[in-house]
Amino acid sequence: MLAMQHILIVMFAALLAFPAMAAPPAHAPAHGYRNKAAKYRGYTGTEWEQDYGVAAGRCNTDTVLAALGAAGGAVIGSRTASPEHSTVATIAGAVLGAIVGNEIGEAIDDGDRGCIGHSLEVGRVGRAVTWTNPRTRVVHELTPVRDLSGGCRVFNYRVGPKARAVTLRGCRGADATWVIRRG
Repeated sequence: MLAMQHILIVMFAALLAFPAMAAPPAHAPAHGYRNKAAKYRGYTGTEWEQDYGVAAGRCNTDTVLAALGAAGGAVIGSRTASPEHSTVATIAGAVLGAIVGNEIGEAIDDGDRGCIGHSLEVGRVGRAVTWTNPRTRVVHELTPVRDLSGGCRVFNYRVGPKARAVTLRGCRGADATWVIRRG
């Protein structure tokens, strides 16, 4: 009987200690783990919890889509309304297809838009970021060329292995959404 009580006390103590060993939920203030975890400082000074592979020269579209919650529509916004709690930088979706052409624009989905926006936010000047869209099998390459005033960047963008790069300009809005314009 005493052994059974001892086992129950140990199990109860273990159950109480288990939540303390877990990482904090996403909505909790970052006083502990997330406050100390590495952050990625973006072009505009915003700190991002993830770079989605951009710092290493690639972008993981599946992870970006998961962070966006697979949001759709003409304008892809951040996961939350406040930029300090954004999970991934994105671009205004309807604009890019008109700039780079309808054929290329149709090959660009929400994951690609997220990778474009986050590459503009976290990518370094002169360092290419590439990714292959797992759904369309289209290869994308974005290279930030130079930084401009007012939160804008000039970048080269190529879609497909034989395509020529197009020089574009991206300007970041207060909601972490990048608006793309021709050079």
